[in-house]
Formats: sequence, structure tokens, C-alpha cells
Amino acid sequence: MRTPGAKVALSTASVYPESTAAAFEIAGRLGYDGVEVMVWTDPVSQDIEALRRLSDFHGVPVLAVHAPCLLITQRVWSKDPWEKLKRARSAAESLGASTVVVHPPFRWQRSYARDFVRGVWRMADETDVRFAVENMYPWRYRDREMLAYAPDWDPTTDDYRHFTIDLSHTATARTDTLAMAARMGDRLGHVHIADGLGSSKDEHLVPGRGSQPCAELLQQLATQGYDGHVVVEVNTRRAMSAAEREADLAEALAFTRHHLAGEAGA
Repeated sequence: MRTPGAKVALSTASVYPESTAAAFEIAGRLGYDGVEVMVWTDPVSQDIEALRRLSDFHGVPVLAVHAPCLLITQRVWSKDPWEKLKRARSAAESLGASTVVVHPPFRWQRSYARDFVRGVWRMADETDVRFAVENMYPWRYRDREMLAYAPDWDPTTDDYRHFTIDLSHTATARTDTLAMAARMGDRLGHVHIADGLGSSKDEHLVPGRGSQPCAELLQQLATQGYDGHVVVEVNTRRAMSAAEREADLAEALAFTRHHLAGEAGA
């Protein structure tokens, strides 16, 4: 069974330092099927009505909402992490998005971490929107490793209804990507396609420029009845011009569509 119709979305984070509004315009011009909104400090990313207007104007649907889970977004949509997830769910429902992406808690969020698995199940039971918990990675400095996430940076050690696999994060964690995807099985509900070389930094390279099995994973999805979205989440902040940034995003889209069609080769 092949899934050549699997939708390929652009994460609004992929255009940084350009804005959320710019991401909609770029996604529409390059032919992406939609966007995943990274909710962060850009006020537009937090404003459901502004996002709806951008979606309507550019003809680019919002396919997923990434809840504000980063260090820099600790005060976005409340300091209460559960309130953040409730607002992400509400945004997804209002915008017609199928998925909320959520990171495991930071280890110092002790109360949130203790109830995270049960709490995500409770929220998933209240909506048709998927809460897809994303794999993260250990933090490293020189020869030291810090386990910054709880219950674990690897969500497959716990029981969730849906998972997101991020291939830049598997690179940083230096874990076996295809083995992780196999553990996720039919609960793999969302993919962040990117690449990495195993650096201690989260690289988010254009797929095909690192060491991750990006092509192999996409080809597997093409034959396994995958019914989620594939989101290009790459780092273009070092692009020297808007044209260079768009060339990277066009390359990532072409790579993803090519291998989702089940085709071998680059």
C-alpha cells in the first residue's frame, strides 16, 4: 500500500529569522500542502484569528500546531504547561489542524513530568486532534551528558497514543532512527523531516545533507499506510539571502515528495 498523497507541510520555524507570516507566503509559493505553526514569541504565531487570515489569504491550511515547549517560550500562553497544551488543542480545533506536537517536560518541571503520560492521555481522550509526543535528546557538553527531559527524551519508553519522530533529534541523540520508528509502529502519527550529523547541537539540516536515513524512513512510510503529515523542519538561519533560504526549502520539499512516492535514489 502506497501513500503518495501524504501531505508535506512547512514548519514556520524553518523560515526563522523571518516571521510566521512569511512562512505562509513561502509555503504557498513553493507548493507545500500546508504549514505547522510553531507557537513561540512571534505574536502572530499565538493569534488564532491572525493565523486564520494568513491561511485564507495564501490558501495554505494549518495542518499542525507545535505547542510552546521551548526554553524561550516558557511564558507564552501562560506559565502553566497544561494551559499551553489546552490552548494548543483549541488552536488546532479552530484552525482545522489534525495534530498538536508536544515535547516531553523538562526535568525541573517536576509536577508536570509526574503526570505527563496520564495527562496527555486525558487530553487525547477529549478531542479528535492527535497529541503526538516528540522524541528529544540528551544535552551534551564536551564529555558530559545531562538528561534534561522527563519521563525520558525517548518517548517510546512510555505509553502514548501518538508519537512525532524528529530526525534531527535522532541524530543529536545518536540513536537508531529506524529502530525508534519501528517501536512507534502504527502510533507514529507525525514526522519532522530534517537531517543531522550526530553533533551535540540540534542541527536540522536539509534532508539528504546529513547521516540520517531520511530517504529510507520516507520510503517505509510510503508502503506502510502512514496517515499522518510530514513536516519539513530545517534550520535556514544561516542563509545569506531570501533566495538561498527558499532554495533550501524547495530542495527539502522535492526530496520529501520524491521519497514519499516510494522512489529510491536521491
